[in-house]
Amino acid sequence: MRWLGRILMGLLLLVIGGAVWGYQHNKPLLRTGTGYAAHNACALTYVAGRENPETDLPPNPLLPYLTGYDNRAGRSSAAAVLWVLAKQHAWYAPGYGCTVAEERPEGLGRATPVENDPNPFSDAPAPEMTPEVAEAVARAFGDDLTAAGKETLGTRAVVVLRGGEIVGERYADGFDASTPQLGWSMSKSVANLLVGRYAVERSFTLDDDQLRPEWTDGRSAITVDQLMRMTSGLTWDETYELGTPITEMLYEQADMAGYAASQPLAYDPGTYQQYSSGSTNILCDWLTDLPDVPDTDFPRTTLFAPLGLSSAVWEPDASGTPVCSSYLWATPRDWATIGQFALQNGRWGEEQLIPRTWMKRSTTATEVARSEEEGYAAGWWVNRKADGSLVNGELPDDAYWASGHDGQRLYVVPSSRLVVLRVGFTPELESSEWRTDRLVADLVAIGDQKE
Repeated sequence: MRWLGRILMGLLLLVIGGAVWGYQHNKPLLRTGTGYAAHNACALTYVAGRENPETDLPPNPLLPYLTGYDNRAGRSSAAAVLWVLAKQHAWYAPGYGCTVAEERPEGLGRATPVENDPNPFSDAPAPEMTPEVAEAVARAFGDDLTAAGKETLGTRAVVVLRGGEIVGERYADGFDASTPQLGWSMSKSVANLLVGRYAVERSFTLDDDQLRPEWTDGRSAITVDQLMRMTSGLTWDETYELGTPITEMLYEQADMAGYAASQPLAYDPGTYQQYSSGSTNILCDWLTDLPDVPDTDFPRTTLFAPLGLSSAVWEPDASGTPVCSSYLWATPRDWATIGQFALQNGRWGEEQLIPRTWMKRSTTATEVARSEEEGYAAGWWVNRKADGSLVNGELPDDAYWASGHDGQRLYVVPSSRLVVLRVGFTPELESSEWRTDRLVADLVAIGDQKE
């Protein structure tokens, strides 16, 4: 019996040791999942004012094993595996949204107040849509589909501007003009506008290199333009799965830009185009190193306030740098305002806020020896590729757009004086099934008929 007891004790120790080893081995992967859940719960509660975080954003494969809580008094959220394992916290700060960190971030400071006075769309009355526009918008919402099909399509808001006026607008049940919505990678296009703002005020060029002091090897040749065009050559994987560089950066790293910048070169800068959220975060971190640029507040002072984007919140990482790749929230009308600003080539009121030629250059695709992307320019997707062919023959040659995860699109069509915003939750469909291209094509045709 004594031998049996020793054998059982040995087996128990082996099981415990294996469990501990397995947890430690998989802890980084688990923390990306719990960080994702904590951030979603925090942002949807305190930024968007939504009540169902588990259904409002893309699904988490750890969801069946996750437990968490929301601390309303402390304005924070937490998530863990089985209550105690790989626990992560997300902390809310007014004006700055939610940040995943072990402790509440210090030093963010007071967010600059942003009024909506310069924004003509904030308080504009809801439009009386023409039958043609209403029909196009209804198709974008899937009114012709079954209830299940419409839910899968997941359109939450459409805003249409033509000639600087709202001509189309609709919201799904539970959403309205005051509901901030996450743009995901549409944020990258707005980061392009941030760089444009500083290009007016600072003495740098898009060909500037030597961007980080630790880049003393081949990375020192990476330029500002290459970061915007995703041709930095840095090793990256944008696959949204637990444990990949993109999820590791967003949900585990306190200094996201530092993590992305630490990746080695996989290609010579400028020779290979590969989509990378890390590149955009390096770009915004570089902006904060410019003289007199406040680390966390600069999007509010530089862009939100001049445009009157009173709803806009750009969430920072734990180092205080805005997560320019992914975490910009705004109401649909404020997103559409960003598109109108781009359509007007950076002129707002009586001010030229970015260089006059900025949008032309930013929406012109350039030749790259090898590319994984089709029609990516400098922070914006464009319909005319570098070789002159079109990405989508249904759309005008000059159309360009911001695109975000799971159904976010902001189109600008200069030839039709058109801005089209569609936000939604569409994780089960390919982008070609979002009905957004069709919506823009329909609206262009409606405008052509009237003219």
